[in-house]
Amino acid sequence: MSTGSSTGTAGLVVRTAAVDDPLARPLFDDLAREYGTRYGGTPEQVREELLRHPAEEFAAPGGVLLLLLEDGAAVAGGAYRRYDADTAELKRIWTHPAHRRRGLARRVLEELERRAVAAGYHRLFLTTGPRQPEARELYLRTGFRPLFDLAADPETIGPLPFTKDL
Repeated sequence: MSTGSSTGTAGLVVRTAAVDDPLARPLFDDLAREYGTRYGGTPEQVREELLRHPAEEFAAPGGVLLLLLEDGAAVAGGAYRRYDADTAELKRIWTHPAHRRRGLARRVLEELERRAVAAGYHRLFLTTGPRQPEARELYLRTGFRPLFDLAADPETIGPLPFTKDL
């Protein structure tokens, strides 16, 4: 069940959702497929890992799961959860494969950042995988500071941590 919504521009609607909302299923299904392809594991195994955090961590007041809807279908999304008293941890940033290269992930990041500030957070934290160069570049272009050596081979680092002051 969706837990609220607000309108976006250019025909997109931003909607908050619960982890088990049917509208969020494409996000989790596609991330499971994508991560399984890049890192190994069946979609079922990866989906289980994606859902390891309790759903309530992605609900107000400490968290949120957002979806960008176009014609009623999720085309992008992302979430945050409380990392510590001042920091929100971004998770599950996703764009449907048919809708990539439209700036939707950037829009998701901007909305998550706006909501994190409204919720009282002063910093964002996230990690992305070493086999996701497009995510790494997105975070660098949107003002995130890498907490790793950019010159190092990402495969030697493991998860790539970033932070951003709000």
